[in-house]
Amino acid sequence: MSSFDDNPFGEPTVDNPFADPAVQQMTKKSANIEAGLEDYNPFDPASQQRSGIVRGAANPLPQYAPGAGPAVMAPTSQDVTPPPPYSKSSQQVQPPVLTTTELQRRQEELDRKAAELERREAELKRNEFNVRRNNWPPLPENCCWQPCFYLDINVEIQPEFQTIVTQLYKLWQIHVGLWIANVIGNLLLAFVVKVNIGNILLSVIFGALFIPLSFLCWFRPGYKAFRDDSSFNFMIFFFIFFFQFIVILYEGIGLAESYCGVLNTIGYLHGGFTTILVGLIALGIGLATCLTAAADFYLLTKIHRIYRSSGASFAKAQAEFTTEFFRNEHVRGAASNMAQAAVRQQFSQTQQPPSNRY
Repeated sequence: MSSFDDNPFGEPTVDNPFADPAVQQMTKKSANIEAGLEDYNPFDPASQQRSGIVRGAANPLPQYAPGAGPAVMAPTSQDVTPPPPYSKSSQQVQPPVLTTTELQRRQEELDRKAAELERREAELKRNEFNVRRNNWPPLPENCCWQPCFYLDINVEIQPEFQTIVTQLYKLWQIHVGLWIANVIGNLLLAFVVKVNIGNILLSVIFGALFIPLSFLCWFRPGYKAFRDDSSFNFMIFFFIFFFQFIVILYEGIGLAESYCGVLNTIGYLHGGFTTILVGLIALGIGLATCLTAAADFYLLTKIHRIYRSSGASFAKAQAEFTTEFFRNEHVRGAASNMAQAAVRQQFSQTQQPPSNRY
């Protein structure tokens, strides 16, 4: 019953936690630290000496090694490109105000360039489909005959062969001039020296035949040979041009009565002034013909060297002839018609009933 008589407002019998010596020691340390912070004067040398004590051993001031300084960041080894200097050119330039005249000039220039582009595009299309307007022989627009060939050495012939093809074309023109001169010479001889009138007719016939045939038979194949690098056309050119050389040499010497050759006209260098003058003209035609024959031989050998250096051969010419022959539209049409006729004939024979022998 004595426990019920105790004073409930008295000291409890339970132990006081603040009476623990460890807690009291920590409380005293905290009080000392607070007191030290309140009494700390940064301008007092004595307080600076006490600052080490106030901080405590748990949090001492950092100590530096002798001779060591503060940490400094070292520059990187890579080169840093400095920013570009400021200049007025970097500023935004305002576009100039265009006048009406300047705009009209630029519009005209654009129209001119557009027309040029259209012209080039049309030319490329014509070249792509090989649609070129024939320009040889050069006939007037109102003529009833139209040009039959397209001839342009600067366009169709490679630059390294343009000189030799130009020389060949000029040589053909010399031949044309000589045949015309031969007709004139025979006319003069017929009226002055009273030679056979049949020579005039023969000279006209030979000139009318040789002028177009020479173009078709040896100049045109030579032109196509250099244009297409065709061995077959080279073969045609060599064969006919060599024959042309023999004929011209024969006429220039004077072995043909219808041509003003050297041997034919030497006998006319006597008599009156007119006879001698006509004889000199005819002799000049014969000498010019002999020189032309020499030019023919020189050009023939020169073209033959070019032909041999290009690696062409007779076998290549045969292969080209076979290819071109079967590529020809007329040949292909004829072969197709023959094949169709053979098939129809075979089909009709199979459809016929067998004949009854009994």
